[in-house]
Amino acid sequence: MNRREVAPQPEPRIPIGDQRLSTLAFALVAIDLNSDIGEGIGDDPVALDDALLSVVSSANIAAGGHAGDADTMARVCEQAAARKVAIGAHVSYLDREGFGRSPQVVDDDTLRAQILDQITALDEAAQAVESAVTYIKAHGALYHQACIPGSREAEIIIDSALQFKAEHGRSLAILGFAGSDLIARAREAGLKGANEAFADRAYTTEGWLVARSETDSVITDPSQALVRLKRLLRDDEIISIEGTPIEVKAQSICIHGDTPGAVVMARRLKAAIDADRVRIAPFAPPPRPQPKVHTS
Repeated sequence: MNRREVAPQPEPRIPIGDQRLSTLAFALVAIDLNSDIGEGIGDDPVALDDALLSVVSSANIAAGGHAGDADTMARVCEQAAARKVAIGAHVSYLDREGFGRSPQVVDDDTLRAQILDQITALDEAAQAVESAVTYIKAHGALYHQACIPGSREAEIIIDSALQFKAEHGRSLAILGFAGSDLIARAREAGLKGANEAFADRAYTTEGWLVARSETDSVITDPSQALVRLKRLLRDDEIISIEGTPIEVKAQSICIHGDTPGAVVMARRLKAAIDADRVRIAPFAPPPRPQPKVHTS
């Protein structure tokens, strides 16, 4: 790009109805955008994955529990690595039939082994393209169970991360529901814990997600999502489905890949953040490529 002096231009703004997204750069240095990838969703799942990977900074990649297989993991990891997108293991109960959205009766040792197997399988795919898994995010029922204070699922996820560290010498961050017991316990165990908020899900007044079975639990209108983003980033607040403001402090914002219009929503959120000069960056960055050693 040619470098030349130009007259100062007014700061760009994204209209949101009769409002505009306030300047956030004074309050935020960076924010992460994440999405669930490699779940085989829609008529053209490959195109959906590629489109989302062009927007997000972190990819929660299905690792075989609720969706995903070796070929999908290899393809998505290759695309993520090329775009310098962080790779996260989207671990789940082994429940492909139910897409991981129903709690499963499984003993602690078995669940721990299943989670560790998923992390390891995805990390092998990432290592093959000179990247690596840098964080864990639970999926579906496992995600919700791990948020319950004192839950065994939270302990098992944390134990799996610690075991991975012991075996591979790398620490994995934990991405979870903002303010949840999982994040607090992960930090107590010496792991990085990142708080997550949802652009496309409604919240209850108590601060939980509205069940998907309830009306208006999923937000599909990008303009509504932008209004929520503005308040979240400016005020650390989300308005609940009942109209009550609730405190939500987040380092990462999720757009579900299976939300109708997910790509349009993700692009509009990214444009709004970019316009306010807040940097979009992964909370658990991928490893830097190692320089190639040439031998004579």
